[in-house]
Amino acid sequence: MLRTGSALGVAVIGHSFMGKAHSQAWRNVNATYDSTLVSMRVLVGSNPTSTAESAAKYGWEESSTDWRATILREDIDIVDICTPGALHAEIALFALAHGKHVVVEKPLANTLAEAEEMNAAALAAAERGVISMVGFNYRRIPALTMAQRMLAEGRLGQLRQLNIRYYQDWLVDDSAPMTWRLRKDEAGSGALGDLASHAVDQLRFLTGAQISSASATSRTFVTERAGDSGPEQVSVDDAIWATLELDNGAIATVEASRMATGRKNSLRIEVYGSQGSLEFDLESMNFLKLYEASHDAGEQGFKSIMVTEPEHPYLDGWWPTGHVLGWAESFTHEIRDFLAAIVSGIPASPSFADGLAVQRVLAGIEDSATQSGARVKVAGAN
Repeated sequence: MLRTGSALGVAVIGHSFMGKAHSQAWRNVNATYDSTLVSMRVLVGSNPTSTAESAAKYGWEESSTDWRATILREDIDIVDICTPGALHAEIALFALAHGKHVVVEKPLANTLAEAEEMNAAALAAAERGVISMVGFNYRRIPALTMAQRMLAEGRLGQLRQLNIRYYQDWLVDDSAPMTWRLRKDEAGSGALGDLASHAVDQLRFLTGAQISSASATSRTFVTERAGDSGPEQVSVDDAIWATLELDNGAIATVEASRMATGRKNSLRIEVYGSQGSLEFDLESMNFLKLYEASHDAGEQGFKSIMVTEPEHPYLDGWWPTGHVLGWAESFTHEIRDFLAAIVSGIPASPSFADGLAVQRVLAGIEDSATQSGARVKVAGAN
């Protein structure tokens, strides 16, 4: 699918929070890594004025309000979907059908049925050399990539339990206004899809295991918010709590909330094995804490590893040792890996199949929560 002798033309669809983050990644990837050249062709949004302003600010050649016409352009090779979840499936299916490489922000879709259709389309497109990927950017945080490698090497022994908690507080105020993220028809779910999808993907990424069952509770603490035309019912969850069984015998707890007072963007991961443990906190994202039980009792304790050395994952393109990275850099790493997959023809990771696997777990959590916490088998699990 690579056009000989020219840069790959990119269109990002959606220009607010995620569109801005992805735009920065497309702008920086060539300056940071010896990567495939890209041309930032078109930024697409629904409002012509704000989209044009964002395009000029972010470095795009032009803007548009017509995503279909943009995808059909011959100078567009890559479609990056940063819209609310309700549009993911429609845009991705259209782009894949027209031979465009596709990256979709997480979660893959709003529903399990949409995710299954998107995965089937991606598999069919892959036979024609079309690459697709779902944007779980936390896989590209160097400390978490390093943690995954340690676990794959068996450094912690037999895995027994994992705790992942993703907390934010931007909805704590009862007077906070209505937004698309609080409408099920646009967002699919609340903290479940927005935050717990990252937690579930990290479980799969770190352990390599599949999640076989779920028992969960969810809660909407503020059921009504002020909308443009008056009070509007909130149709998604504010928080979820789940216990998950993994097919390797481990047990995981996942919590996600947008009502955790004082927590701005707190993703905390704890992994416990027979020979050691790991700990990560997104608010100290350049550090990974490691405990190794093989050490003498008098020397045991958590070791804090500053993941900024040139030999650490993704650090070869950045700054000297100790010059820390931030949240935005994970998107640059994501885009670098996506471009490498396009050039090599090797499937990108996480794939739409990975996105579908996460969606199945989210569906299981939601089903359990509606059944008062009854344990539910995750679709596709053995």
